[in-house]
Amino acid sequence: MHHSDRGVQYTSIRYAERPRDIGAVRSVGSKGDSYDNAAAESVNSLYKKELIDRDGSWDGVRDVTFATMEWVAWYNSERLHSACGYIPPKEFEETATFSMRRW
Repeated sequence: MHHSDRGVQYTSIRYAERPRDIGAVRSVGSKGDSYDNAAAESVNSLYKKELIDRDGSWDGVRDVTFATMEWVAWYNSERLHSACGYIPPKEFEETATFSMRRW
């Protein structure tokens, strides 16, 4: 899922095509609604707290990029989330998808 605000760069046709091409779902909230961004901001806050601020010194963009990829993989497949019943998001989605297919 890709979440963004309603800025013109995020609502352009070309920009909208990219998430579709890679199988992502776009999440754009309603105009003037600040609540739609809360989930994305929460993840950004965790990312900064758990990776960027904790590790502190970075040698360059490449180091941050690779560390970010590792953090996202860990966050999705290992980190326990209370909103998911204290299981990782990947496991939660696989279980939810399986349950939905049965219906």
